[in-house]
Amino acid sequence: MKLLSERGIPLSSMRNALLVAACAVSCASTSASAGQVLTGKASVVDGDTIEIRGESIRFNGIDAPESTQLCLDAKGKQYRCGSATAKALAAFLEKSSPTSCDFVDRDRYGRYVGNCWRADGTSVQEWLVAHGLALDWERYSGGAYAKLQQKARSQKSGMWSGTFENPWEWRANKQTSAVAAPIAQLPAEGNGGCLIKGNVSAKGERIYHVPGQEHYSRTAISESKGERWFCTEGEAASAGWRPAAR
Repeated sequence: MKLLSERGIPLSSMRNALLVAACAVSCASTSASAGQVLTGKASVVDGDTIEIRGESIRFNGIDAPESTQLCLDAKGKQYRCGSATAKALAAFLEKSSPTSCDFVDRDRYGRYVGNCWRADGTSVQEWLVAHGLALDWERYSGGAYAKLQQKARSQKSGMWSGTFENPWEWRANKQTSAVAAPIAQLPAEGNGGCLIKGNVSAKGERIYHVPGQEHYSRTAISESKGERWFCTEGEAASAGWRPAAR
């Protein structure tokens, strides 16, 4: 068997090929610290977070509604704006793959924070803000997406067609409600470890509340009235309960 060098392949090319192969295994984990671009097929985690080759990436300078966050559309009807953003993002990235992200920082959760682009060069953050699916988070962006946001707002694109709470404020309010909840009103024994409260209102409406929502802590469950606990929101929805407005 002839050696590669005997077949006319330069040794320098052989070394380069070996380095590339080695990097394919190890560079993914060191790309952030090295300031390299992370490229690959993106999996959507939520409206402002994706995963590439096992690395969780938070988009820099923008904030999208959380997956359980509710917004009101132009007709005043509730919808899951966070889920809508995630779904739109997945379709957007699928049309031009792979996705590339430049490292900016690590957030407090250890996630890679980056500026990301599709294969065709379209900025992911700019697209999300321009379509009213995410907001310019001035605290981290310095207002980089303010003009795009103003245009989306004037055109009533995405969330701007209705009403919504800023994602960072929604998270803060949810955390405050959870901390302030009296211990006696938190889920008691006998709920099987399920935390979602299926309540029947005075008008007979079946409404479920998840931990952290405004009325969660003061909502009591009376099984004799047909009220019950649910383990997942899907289970509650399938049983005929609708999500609480806040």
